Amino acid sequence: MAQSVTYMNENKAARLSVAPMMDWTDRNCRLFHRMISRNALLYTEMVTAPAILHGPRGRLLDYDPQEHPVALQLGGSDPGELAEATRIARDWGYDEINLNCGCPSDRVQSGCFGAVLMKTPDLVARCVEAMIAVSGAEVTVKCRIGVDDQVPEEVLPAFLRVIREAGIRRVTIHARKAWLQGLSPKDNREIPPLDYPLVRAMKAEFPDLHISINGGVGSLDQAVDLLASGLDGVMVGRAAYHEPMNILGAADARIWAQGDPVDPFAVAEAMRPHIAVHLAQGGRLHQVTRHMLGLFHGRPGARGWRRVLSEGATRPGAGLALYDQALAELT
Repeated sequence: MAQSVTYMNENKAARLSVAPMMDWTDRNCRLFHRMISRNALLYTEMVTAPAILHGPRGRLLDYDPQEHPVALQLGGSDPGELAEATRIARDWGYDEINLNCGCPSDRVQSGCFGAVLMKTPDLVARCVEAMIAVSGAEVTVKCRIGVDDQVPEEVLPAFLRVIREAGIRRVTIHARKAWLQGLSPKDNREIPPLDYPLVRAMKAEFPDLHISINGGVGSLDQAVDLLASGLDGVMVGRAAYHEPMNILGAADARIWAQGDPVDPFAVAEAMRPHIAVHLAQGGRLHQVTRHMLGLFHGRPGARGWRRVLSEGATRPGAGLALYDQALAELT
């Protein structure tokens, strides 16, 4: 298991973070993103509290120490289960434990957690109080501005007030409603309108809370502008995954005033030792390179890079020779 290494205050790291995304932000993806930005706060995929209690903990919680600062996102609605999962996770040394109150998927709703928790702020308060009591890291919340027919201007401040009273000091707000019936998880990321002004209003109403905004952020310029508007942090999702250099490549220089923009070829070279170890341990090349397809987005040869890896990395025996073949497509 990994041990905690504090690279910077998590509030500072959270100025730019990469959202937890199911089937995407696994440990290979996070290490790749860490090779691009040394400072951005990275999140695991959501892990349910029962899975940690009853499942393969190592597979669910292990990560590379290079990933710090890294946060574990938990899903659940039972204070006792969440507290026990948080206690177990202490041994892994995550820099933050985040409670998911924003995911609208049917699977999450059936377990009575995720965005549906926006309807029960008192239950969320009991959950985070139990987590804080046993956590070795800061406990945070990721939420929506409301769900279904709720009025966000009424619901969101009430929700923030309750969780603040329970001890929460840092929250990420996805600036869209979630519709629990009638919209797919994909549609819930795109169709409900964004309400950035409401999130900014929450920062004005709760100046003591560290508030990050999530939803619809597609460029580093946009993230910088949102920070300049008074928000404490920006969480980027799909754009950071599909066009990682455009979001993270100059982030350390522009947001933290550290170093120069990163070269994608240097990132590809930095990933080589990790790929070699992964293959030596019986892993498949595709498990790493599927997260790297957007590394050279917009550059000559990027299509060839994606084609070689997409077509070949899943084949038995694919290794660094294929990786080099893909790199040779770039000019």
